[in-house]
Amino acid sequence: MSLKNPMLAHHISSQFNEDLQEVNTKFMSLGGLLEQQVADAIHALLDANITLALEVQEKENIVNRFETEIDESLTIILARRHPAAIDLRMVIAMSKANTDLERIGDESNKIASIAKELCEADGSTRGFMEARHIGNQVRVMLHEALDAFARLDAEQALRVLRADADTDREYQSATRTLMTYMIEDPRKISQVIQVLWVLRSLERIGDHARNIAEQVIYIVKGFDVRHTSIDEVEQKIHRID
Repeated sequence: MSLKNPMLAHHISSQFNEDLQEVNTKFMSLGGLLEQQVADAIHALLDANITLALEVQEKENIVNRFETEIDESLTIILARRHPAAIDLRMVIAMSKANTDLERIGDESNKIASIAKELCEADGSTRGFMEARHIGNQVRVMLHEALDAFARLDAEQALRVLRADADTDREYQSATRTLMTYMIEDPRKISQVIQVLWVLRSLERIGDHARNIAEQVIYIVKGFDVRHTSIDEVEQKIHRID
């Protein structure tokens, strides 16, 4: 997936356009790989598929290698090209988003590991409905965040921020439900705790997708919206200079 926003093409000098396009292609490839990792980890859990869980774990090294190569490329761009304005924001944002992608890989690996343990234990599937629901939400969030990054679409990035708030509420509700179930049936505590860890990883994946969306807004609008309420972010995006 290449950079699609004409505003970016207008601001990028021809001297390092090729370098940035190359690292962007690798960044988007990593994003696509992690979309699949998240989906596979969730399916491994829901379908009790040990083989799929192992495949997710085996790809962790590929994710780590991508992250390292992207970081190295961005460092070279900074050293050689000395970008400014939107070019510099693009490099900084991609570096931060690259870290979020690697951490999404870590969370996917955790889910796959738990899926493998639950498959081997042949235990209760209590909480899987919540995992399916929240899993679908964060998969969409990640896809939308990466698409917003590719197109530099601040409005779509804002929608990801709103979706993350919804996911947080769903996560809190699911956690309360499962805690109640453990109290009612202590025999299932071990299995349900594992599912709670899955839900936690899914919630963290949603947070990382939000972080990527925040970087899109930083590139396009030039301001940092971390630790800012969604209403304030919307006001800044729509403010007429």
